[in-house]
Amino acid sequence: MNIPADLKYTKDHEWIKIDGDTVTIGITDFAQGELGDIVYIEVETEGETLAREEVFGTVEAVKTVSDLFMPVSGEVIEFNEAIESSPESVNGDAYGVGWMIKVKVSNPEELDDLLSAEQYGELIG
Repeated sequence: MNIPADLKYTKDHEWIKIDGDTVTIGITDFAQGELGDIVYIEVETEGETLAREEVFGTVEAVKTVSDLFMPVSGEVIEFNEAIESSPESVNGDAYGVGWMIKVKVSNPEELDDLLSAEQYGELIG
């Protein structure tokens, strides 16, 4: 299982790459493996400011549809439009070309509540 040490994680199986007051968010390798073949990703929250735990989009796989939750409060400033036409890229490279959104963080203290790679590894066993 690929769990990059330089990222933060949530119990909802999202990864967060911190770059100053902007974060990039996607789903983990574990999550894409559990979902199976991803066929559609919907994010209609670009330009909106959302609170932590609010739904920012959905991932549709062959066997299920899952909500995507904001790991931190902030404004969704960018959506990775490449995954709209190639949602399977999330299966192939969840931590690279499969990123989902970029967020301008409004409450940096919330970043302290995220899991380390080690803690996330323990969560998923």
